[in-house]
Amino acid sequence: MPQPESSSQEQAQPEADPQTQFQPRPTYTEVQDLHAHAGNEVTVAGWVETVRIHGKVAFIVLRDGTGLVQCVLVRKALGDEDWETGTGELPQESTVEITGEVKLDDRAPGGAELVVSGLRLLSKAEEFPIQPKEHGIEFLMDNRHLWLRSSMQRAGLKVRAEVMQAVHDFFYDRGFTRIDTPILTGSIGESAGTLFSTDYFGEKAYLAQTGQLYVETACPAFRKVYCFGPTFRAEKSKTRRHLTEFWMVEPEVAFADSDENMRLQETFVTYLVERALERCSEELKVLERDTSKLEQVRGPFPRMSYTEAVEYLQSQGNDIAWGRDLGAADETILASRSDLPTLIYNYPKEAKAFYMKENPDDPRTVLCNDMLAPEGYGEIIGGSQREDDLDRLVTRIREEGLPEEVYSWYLDLRRYGSFVHSGFGLGIERTVAWITGRPHVREMIPYPRLMNRLNP
Repeated sequence: MPQPESSSQEQAQPEADPQTQFQPRPTYTEVQDLHAHAGNEVTVAGWVETVRIHGKVAFIVLRDGTGLVQCVLVRKALGDEDWETGTGELPQESTVEITGEVKLDDRAPGGAELVVSGLRLLSKAEEFPIQPKEHGIEFLMDNRHLWLRSSMQRAGLKVRAEVMQAVHDFFYDRGFTRIDTPILTGSIGESAGTLFSTDYFGEKAYLAQTGQLYVETACPAFRKVYCFGPTFRAEKSKTRRHLTEFWMVEPEVAFADSDENMRLQETFVTYLVERALERCSEELKVLERDTSKLEQVRGPFPRMSYTEAVEYLQSQGNDIAWGRDLGAADETILASRSDLPTLIYNYPKEAKAFYMKENPDDPRTVLCNDMLAPEGYGEIIGGSQREDDLDRLVTRIREEGLPEEVYSWYLDLRRYGSFVHSGFGLGIERTVAWITGRPHVREMIPYPRLMNRLNP
């Protein structure tokens, strides 16, 4: 069929100047997909990790954010310009584009290498400040924005990302609705002594210690809910377990008591560990994590009442008195009895927050629990059945000296259809530190906030 002739207006269009025509960027293959291109020529782009030269053969290890690939340069197969670019001064972290044939090789990083046929320098880096030598932690933290590129930091944060995705998948698959709670609040969730305060148009506001109080109010609307976001604690602590800003997931379930709450915690933590083992095996190898104990993590976990915990500590020569909250050293002793996380339940009322349900069998205590991770990582979960009796909740607020009027909206939950409900909070950084075996939570968040660290 004949094609219609172009209009005179279309014919009058001038030809594009070849010098100003848009030059499309090459389509880059991601390193993680190289196996699918075995025997074919591809182009990858990324950052130079190392360069090694052995006579007329050179090796560039390239990182593209999805993996590492060894690129093999053979002098006789390359033009002079490409050989000089690849073997001349090519500083670490320079950005390059490399074309070559994909060869499968189990000895190479990722099981594949690239036999280079062309190389283009996109950006020559200055001398990289982090070198393969011993650096002090303060130097590394000052250069956190660059330290993120190192293999162990990448691996740890990859596990973190997988765990955070697993959080959403776990609750979504079980019919929970995500509720986003405010970061700026006028209410105290935990302890007034650990609040960051700020001026809010003439009123005092706080950075949220927890989203729990707000997510509780969504239970009558959705039955099973959770919130997930950053929380803030102005704790003057410099231990390996503490950050002033950390991420916490907080589910809340209507018609669930304290025992059901602990069973949900066991299922949840088991799921997170299994997910990390399944999908982050390579990262855990990079981190040199012995996963044998993690592979045994499944419920039920060991349980011990607070009273039993105190008696055990005293039997070990500890001078702890009943009524005192457990310290880090106490938690380590208790958790060392098992390779599984340990649940300590029913703490003294005075050691816990005002919203926890009074234990009807022992009014000195509340229906709550902490989950202690083994290997010295301490508390990763704090949870409780919530006080659903309006009068008792008001009494507790007054005992704590909290401003009753600020909690009027929270008390409405008990005025208009009160019900049994429970929930907990899991700290992401401590949990991921335990799963990865890293010694400090500061490596489990891209930019940690510590007492002495606000930058970068």
